[in-house]
Amino acid sequence: MAIASMHSIVLDCPDTRRLAEFYAQVLDWKLDPDGTKDWMDVNGPGGQRLSFQESPGFIPPQWPSLEHAQQLHLDLDVPKERLDQAEKEVIELGARLIQGDDGGKRGFRVYLDPAGHPFCLCACD
Repeated sequence: MAIASMHSIVLDCPDTRRLAEFYAQVLDWKLDPDGTKDWMDVNGPGGQRLSFQESPGFIPPQWPSLEHAQQLHLDLDVPKERLDQAEKEVIELGARLIQGDDGGKRGFRVYLDPAGHPFCLCACD
C-alpha cells in the first residue's frame, strides 16, 4: 500500500494566473475558477493537477546551471509529427526555446515558460 498519493505538482512564480493560463492552454486542462492571486490550480484528466504559488521576489532557475539549478522541470509528450507545430504554439503562448533537438538527433526540445521554468517537449510515437 502506498504511503501517500500525489495531490499536485506546485511551481513557484510571480504571477499565478499568467502561468496557470499558459499551462492550461498547453495541456488543454481546465483552470480552477476558485483560484486566487496567491494560488491557482489547473486540473487535468483523472485528477491530475498542476498548481502555481505566488512567490514574491521569485528568481527563475537557469538552465543548465549548477549555481541556479532548475530543481524541477516538466517533460510533456508530443507526437513526433506534431513537434514543430507544438513548438510554434507554445512560443505563441509565451514560451522561449533554449535548446533544440539537434536536428532530430535528440528526442526533446527545451523551453522556458513565461516565468522562466524549464520544460521539455518530448517526441513520442
